[in-house]
Amino acid sequence: MRSEAIELLRELTEAHGVPGHEDAVRAIFRKRLEGMGEMRTDRLGSIVCEREGPVGGPRVLVAGHCDEVGFAVQQITPRGFVKLVALGGWWTHTLVAQRVRILTRSGREVLGVIGSTPPHFLAEGQRDKVMGLEQMFVDIGAGSREEAEAFGVALGDPVAPDSAFTAMAHPELFLAKAFDNRVGMAAAIQSMRDLAGRALPCALLAAGSVQEEVGCRGAETLGALVQPDVALVMEGTPADDTPGMDLAESQGRLGGGVQIRVLDPTAIMNRRLVDFVVGVAREVGIPHQVAVRRSGGTDAKSLQFTGTGVPCVVLGTPSRYIHSHNSLLHLGDYLSAVRLVNAVVPKLDAATVASFTDW
Repeated sequence: MRSEAIELLRELTEAHGVPGHEDAVRAIFRKRLEGMGEMRTDRLGSIVCEREGPVGGPRVLVAGHCDEVGFAVQQITPRGFVKLVALGGWWTHTLVAQRVRILTRSGREVLGVIGSTPPHFLAEGQRDKVMGLEQMFVDIGAGSREEAEAFGVALGDPVAPDSAFTAMAHPELFLAKAFDNRVGMAAAIQSMRDLAGRALPCALLAAGSVQEEVGCRGAETLGALVQPDVALVMEGTPADDTPGMDLAESQGRLGGGVQIRVLDPTAIMNRRLVDFVVGVAREVGIPHQVAVRRSGGTDAKSLQFTGTGVPCVVLGTPSRYIHSHNSLLHLGDYLSAVRLVNAVVPKLDAATVASFTDW
């Protein structure tokens, strides 16, 4: 399972998939789950693979989001430099001198670097200021707007960070872009594959939503498409175990196991479902950590409002430095998330799921 997990994470993280342009990730989902169930998409681009369950059984959704934070081409200057607009939340301090990949209409990827001014040319006061994105540009090696267009670059083209999946010296740690949320996509895919040979008391739906990073948009249409009775939202969540943070209060430590979220500003999880999932983790001996978040949000924000309401819980794999070109993940935390899904889903029969909303 370890080598399979590493290869799946590599393939997913290196895919180009910013909001509204998740085609490469959707293709990996299709390939990996071919023959596992009925494949469908909604009109926004979210994708689901559904395995039928017994008559009267609940519909259990295990969903990640396909997209990563990125950019789109906002302008090409007369001298051939590219200006960007953000798709998702960025701290611009992380961007200067980083490589990006522009995906053109033809499918060609054009490499560029976000320009940086040598310190020799900076006034003393400028060195301490964080630049706004509107002040930045991408150098793709074009000498004019016409040459940039000849490369295939056009307004609106999606732009993703350029960063390879890399093993660290520690055997359990890996560095890559887009662990938020290719790790959630990997967990949804892997759990569907793992449970393929097991009898289940429910219909199992693995899914990838689109446009989460720009407002959880795809989860809304995905919920309308599949009408789940309960949802396990798989996420790549921010770790809180680096210098400057209080480790005694950490709720997302690398190596601490899967993170089970109780609430965040956008969603209060169904407490009975949370307690059920925590109970399963304890029963099976799966490393886990419980989180109450002061900031952030996930697709639970939208999925909870499907129909007359859907009990949701977020199962996160903590990752350091998300929403940047390089984030750091502990493989054991990811495997704990997959193990927890594999242990929870077979227990979600009709009576259990009904008990979550038996008010």
